[in-house]
Amino acid sequence: MNPVIEKYLCITCGNDFILSNEVNKEDGSVREGELVCPSCGVQYPIKDSIPRFVPGENYTDSFGYQWNIHRKTQLDSYTGLSISRDRLLTVSRWSKNLQGERILEAGSGAGRFTEVLLQTGADVFSFDYSSAVEANQMNNGYKPNLHLFQGDIFNIPLSQESLDKVICLGVLQHTPDPELAFKNLVKYVKPGGELVVDVYKADFPSWFQWKYLLRPVTKRMNKEHLYKLVMLIVPVLIPFTKLLRLFLGRAGSQLSPIVEYTYLGLPPEINRDWAVLDTFDMYSPTHDHPQSLKTIKRWYSESGLVNIVVRYGPNGIMGRGKKPDMAGSEVH
Repeated sequence: MNPVIEKYLCITCGNDFILSNEVNKEDGSVREGELVCPSCGVQYPIKDSIPRFVPGENYTDSFGYQWNIHRKTQLDSYTGLSISRDRLLTVSRWSKNLQGERILEAGSGAGRFTEVLLQTGADVFSFDYSSAVEANQMNNGYKPNLHLFQGDIFNIPLSQESLDKVICLGVLQHTPDPELAFKNLVKYVKPGGELVVDVYKADFPSWFQWKYLLRPVTKRMNKEHLYKLVMLIVPVLIPFTKLLRLFLGRAGSQLSPIVEYTYLGLPPEINRDWAVLDTFDMYSPTHDHPQSLKTIKRWYSESGLVNIVVRYGPNGIMGRGKKPDMAGSEVH
């Protein structure tokens, strides 16, 4: 059986696919074709070697737009720093060697964390709802342990309880229903496996950030026009934002309507690109639903996970928990 068929299940009825109209690359892998469910008749295209289980246009179009422009901006291999690796390991506490394990990465973007996960030796099943999968393919598609597809966090075409680890960083708050998205991810963790997430935090000061004041307007703007506006404003405000952080700390930097990351050690050109990317990312998404510490703890507990750790982290709130082999729970 072709390996691309063995990996995925029909999201409508759960049955195996057959491969139709395939066009192979020189190495024998599928470049184009269709995954056809013989039971219910649904078909999903394979385009540019990526199985596509979602509509071409959807609420994540702005993410696809930004990641295909800034394909390399946040990759550790591009910056020469370990920003993505440090965040992933801080949140997950996973080993750097995960040879033989199967990991699901929900919401890959351009693949900044995919790159780190692949270096562990694990088989990585990575997806994004947006066309950012194309940027990830260009960045990481040459790795044989990457299984990349364009998919929906609410309808994942994999066997349930089949993954050793599931990770979702910086994504849940951008879905229409973060709690439902979280609880759907739990289904794919096998007994004894782990679920790791991080989300934006919801607290009183956060609602007075510039992005939540301006988003009612900016999220409705044409994404190309918004991006051009951000490109004009960010370079002008970077020096001002740096001064606010220097004299008033992190709270001071939040007085600026942009973000910038000189303090992470980024060189000026990459810092400018990262500032443009993340400022656009603040204002453009259709959905932005931050969560409280109490809420994330509840999600983990209600899902029956154990060894739960939920606390504030580098991107807001981070959580991890294990699917038990037997009943019991512990919350920290």
